[in-house]
Amino acid sequence: MSNTKNWPLWEVFIRSRNGLNHKHVGSLHASDSEMALENARDVYTRRQEGISIWVVESKNISASDPKINEDMFDPAADKVYRHPTFYDLPDELKHM
Repeated sequence: MSNTKNWPLWEVFIRSRNGLNHKHVGSLHASDSEMALENARDVYTRRQEGISIWVVESKNISASDPKINEDMFDPAADKVYRHPTFYDLPDELKHM
């Protein structure tokens, strides 16, 4: 049997129903993607919580650095045309 200390970490995403997004539910160690899927099924869908499982090896995920959130996300604030908040709407439109 292989040394379990060297098994990679996998991130698990479950979709609970058709039409919904996959959501991150946790992490687990497994020797390969097939084992990760089986373990994810056993651990995270014991009560029929999901209809689809994704597993991604953690080393393959890239994430933004919280230290540079301002540089990463603030540029969108100067694009007012993306949010039509400056239009006058007729009174007949109740739910816009």
